[in-house]
Amino acid sequence: MNYKTKKQIAKILFVYIPLLITVIIVLIPFLWALSTSFKTLPEFTSETIQYLPKKLNFENYIFVWTKSGFAKYFINSIVVSFSSVIIISLLCIFNAYALSRYSFKGKNALIILLLGTQMMPVILYIVPMFSVFKNLSLIDTPLALIIFNVLLQTPFNTLLMRSFVNAIPKEVDEAAMVDGAGRFTILIKIIMPLLKPGFVAVTAFGFIGCWNEFLVAFTFIQTQKKFTIPVGLKSMIGEYSVNYPALAAGSVIALIPPVILFAFIQKYLIAGLSSGSVKG
Repeated sequence: MNYKTKKQIAKILFVYIPLLITVIIVLIPFLWALSTSFKTLPEFTSETIQYLPKKLNFENYIFVWTKSGFAKYFINSIVVSFSSVIIISLLCIFNAYALSRYSFKGKNALIILLLGTQMMPVILYIVPMFSVFKNLSLIDTPLALIIFNVLLQTPFNTLLMRSFVNAIPKEVDEAAMVDGAGRFTILIKIIMPLLKPGFVAVTAFGFIGCWNEFLVAFTFIQTQKKFTIPVGLKSMIGEYSVNYPALAAGSVIALIPPVILFAFIQKYLIAGLSSGSVKG
C-alpha cells in the first residue's frame, strides 16, 4: 500500500466518516419533524412506530397557517427580526470602525466589557428591562422586542465586525485622507463596500438570534395576535393534549426563512468568517 492510498484511507476514516456521522445526527431531528408534519394524529399516536407517513398530508400545514394564527406569528417575526437586524448591522459597522481605527482611553476596557456581556444570561436583563419598558408603555409592543434584540445582539456582532475591519489595511484610510476624504466618507464609500463578507456574517448571526428568541418575547408580549413564531409554537402546546403533527408543521415553517437565508449567503458567510479570522 503506497503513501497516497494510505493518505486517502486516513482522510476517509478521520474526515469523511466523522462528517457523515455529524450530518446524520444533525439531520435526524429535522427529518423526524418533517415526517411527523405529514402524518395524521392517529398515525402519530399509533402503538407501532411509523417512520414515514402513509401519504403526504398537507392538512397540518393548512391548519397551522390558517386556523392557529401562524400566518400572523410569521409576519410578526419577520418584522421584528428584519427591523432588529438592520439596526444591529448599522450600529456594528460604526462601532467596529471606531474600535478598529481610533485609540482612546478605556478602549481595551470597553472591549472586555463587550466580551463580558456574552457571559451574562438573558434572564438577568429581563426584570430591569421589563420595568423600564413598562414605564415607557412599551410592554406588549414589537418595539420592545426590537430594542431588546438590538441591546442583546450588538456587543457580540460589534466584536465580530471589528475583526473584519481590522483585516482592511489602515493604509487604505490614509490614502483616502491624502485625497481629502474625511472619516465618514472613508467609512461609507471605501470601508463599507469592502465589508460585504462581514456584513453578511453579522446579518446572519443577528437574524438567527432574533428569529429564535423566545424568553424575551414570551415575557414582553401578552396579546396573542402579537406573538412571534417561538411563542406561537409554545401556545400550540395545550394543558392536557398536544397536536404533535401540527406542532411539527409549525416547526418546519419556522425553519424556512433561516434555511433560505443561509442558502443565499453561504459562500459569503464562509469567505467572511475565514477572512475575518486572519487579522484582529
